[in-house]
Amino acid sequence: MKKWVQSLMRVPLRLLGPAASLELTAAVAYLLFNRTNGTIVSSGERRSYLLYVPRTYDPSTPTPLVISLHGYSEWPAHQMQMTHWNDLAGQYGFIVVYPSGTRFPKRWRTRPEPGSGALPDVTFISDLIDKLESEYNLDPARLYANGLSNGGGMAFAISCKLSERIAAIGTVSGAHLFPWDECHPSRPVPTIVFHGTADPIVPFLGGPSASFDLPFPAIPEWVASLARHNGCTGAPLEIPASGEVSGVQYTGCASNAGVVFYTIAGGGHSWPGGDLMPEFIVGHTTRDIDATRVMWDFFQQHPLPGK
Repeated sequence: MKKWVQSLMRVPLRLLGPAASLELTAAVAYLLFNRTNGTIVSSGERRSYLLYVPRTYDPSTPTPLVISLHGYSEWPAHQMQMTHWNDLAGQYGFIVVYPSGTRFPKRWRTRPEPGSGALPDVTFISDLIDKLESEYNLDPARLYANGLSNGGGMAFAISCKLSERIAAIGTVSGAHLFPWDECHPSRPVPTIVFHGTADPIVPFLGGPSASFDLPFPAIPEWVASLARHNGCTGAPLEIPASGEVSGVQYTGCASNAGVVFYTIAGGGHSWPGGDLMPEFIVGHTTRDIDATRVMWDFFQQHPLPGK
């Protein structure tokens, strides 16, 4: 079925612009493949999610939780398929949940609502954690969030507003539109970032893209700002390059809230090491690093202090 969808859409999508291609791809694939297995009412809205509990789960043992957030025009099952988080969950014994955004195409509301300043999607994530804590023996020191694109921007918003619960976050091709002047965490949150230099959706050097007329920040500058907010001192340390991937690590950060930034030369709007997405829409997907596995290693090094 997936091959049929791809062959059906390949020719007409090439005649559309990037944003229209992205939304048409999402519309067809969403109708065919979307699935969730849990619901919750939050802020008066019925919300859904896809939960994976490995067979190795032991109710007597506090268990980490990874929250993985899909991008704009995507959905939980695709985030699961693309990232391979379930594979690591089975290997290391943690639970993964893939929440669903709102509206159609699916998206996350990463900026405060005009007037009220409310952040209903942050409330949803908090309510979802509450629900899962009531059903499973979660380790309160090891609750982590990550996401792609709009979902990466959502992960950052969560770190700003739920820093007392979320131990660390990861972002891939993050659309970081949550305003710094609204970010007042009770503690700095360790963060790992991946971004491609040829991202056609969320430009590496910032500004609007062909798909979205939005004021995306320049990613290197945004990461440097994050490091300053996390109290990191000194020049960042270079991580040895491997193929298309290079990186820097900020150290001396307050409360061990380190910041790691991987740059993918020629990389597109995709999950490094994950399932391939249509290259003519999102660009190149590197195989030189596995973002999921590297992110999990980072998470393991950063439990929530004091829990």
